[in-house]
Amino acid sequence: MALVNIESALRKVLNSLKKAKEGSGLEMLSYKRNRGITILKESHDTFLLRERGYENQVISCTSRELQRHLKAMMKREFPRSRKVRTYVIDNPSEAGIKRKKL
Repeated sequence: MALVNIESALRKVLNSLKKAKEGSGLEMLSYKRNRGITILKESHDTFLLRERGYENQVISCTSRELQRHLKAMMKREFPRSRKVRTYVIDNPSEAGIKRKKL
């Protein structure tokens, strides 16, 4: 788990997803852990985005579309946040588990 500055979060998430194996990914949560975005790498070029918070939706996209969708979700889910929490997910069953809330 790391507390990442919101300005550099998008770049760090995209870089770590390039290195991730299929079936793994990242989870970004607000400071209070009540809203979040889960990104899972399904194949070499396909990602699954799950948004929970203000809106609840699931999107499957390619690596070209990933940055655009992720940037829009971050603006919607973390509008006034300065920092976000990031967790590494090794398998899809770890996605969306309840984390300690503040």
